[in-house]
Amino acid sequence: MTDPKAFDKILTEIIKQDKGIKKVILVDKTGLTIANVSKLSYYPVDVDSIGAIASAVFCASEEQGKNLQIGELEIVTSEFSQGKIFASACGKGVLCVVSEAEVNIGLIRLVMKKQGAQLARELDEFLSVEGVEAPGKDKDIDEEDLRSALAKLERV
Repeated sequence: MTDPKAFDKILTEIIKQDKGIKKVILVDKTGLTIANVSKLSYYPVDVDSIGAIASAVFCASEEQGKNLQIGELEIVTSEFSQGKIFASACGKGVLCVVSEAEVNIGLIRLVMKKQGAQLARELDEFLSVEGVEAPGKDKDIDEEDLRSALAKLERV
């Protein structure tokens, strides 16, 4: 199983790449926050809301690209007068970077691509179910268990 601190370690590596990066958030594609780091502890944001919105915007843009048949979405960039928000896919999740307006966009894109691949591997392992056997065709069904289950079902 993945070390729970692995996400924080990777997100910390990202935030250290440029002085303009304020916050890094990892969410799943439903918008639930998995991990986040912030450069400034007093930077007031609702991490869950920012992550959920970034995931929704990313997924909507991804769907738009599929409908237009223009390929895989790489990154969504939202530029504001006082900052930027970047979102990119990382496996089953979305990586979100919040920055100041004056930030090296090329570096951010490069870091998100590189670290996103690493996050994707960690996230896939984290979300995988270990020790659960899928029913196979070659697995014998215990008739006694089956009869017992059917009897319980008939009583309901």
